[in-house]
Amino acid sequence: MIAWRILLPNRKIICVTGMPGAGKSTFAQVAKDIGFEVINMGDAVREETLRQNLELTDANLGSVMLTIRKKYGESAVAQLCIESIERSNSNLFVIDGLRSIQEIDAFKKVGNVKVLSIQASPGTRYKFLTSRRRKDAPVDERTFTERDARELKVGIGGAIALADHVIVNNRITIDEFKKRSLEFLRRVKEERQ
Repeated sequence: MIAWRILLPNRKIICVTGMPGAGKSTFAQVAKDIGFEVINMGDAVREETLRQNLELTDANLGSVMLTIRKKYGESAVAQLCIESIERSNSNLFVIDGLRSIQEIDAFKKVGNVKVLSIQASPGTRYKFLTSRRRKDAPVDERTFTERDARELKVGIGGAIALADHVIVNNRITIDEFKKRSLEFLRRVKEERQ
């Protein structure tokens, strides 16, 4: 990992947090569509899981994520993302999947950070997760609850509590959620430092 960091005040970093299935990936796609570079924190964990020749199941991904954090510190996954930021020519980033206060602090060392929490009820999130048909989707409510507990254990509650902004994704259509996401992204894009 790079030992030095350069804080660029015109570099805007939106760190998106929220419980699994809240709508972070949909928000990230909207951001990508209007020119933000999207870095998915879960992709770093998925890459490491594959490198270890493990199947991309929820249990394996969770285990690898916890192992990385235990071995390299609470901001280990953020540090991998920061390396991608520093190699990029972009000044507009969305970090999809922020999980802790330590990760917020790491990103603040390289840019102007806004933390966005996307919130949805457990019932809404369970429906979203099971409908997207990814290999790491919960197979039942028990595995859904276990995943939530693991996310809370690594500190996602603190990141959610420190959010600068919140988008609630309950009882709205996907088009309305995308509209709210786009409005927020445009405001951030147009803000002066």
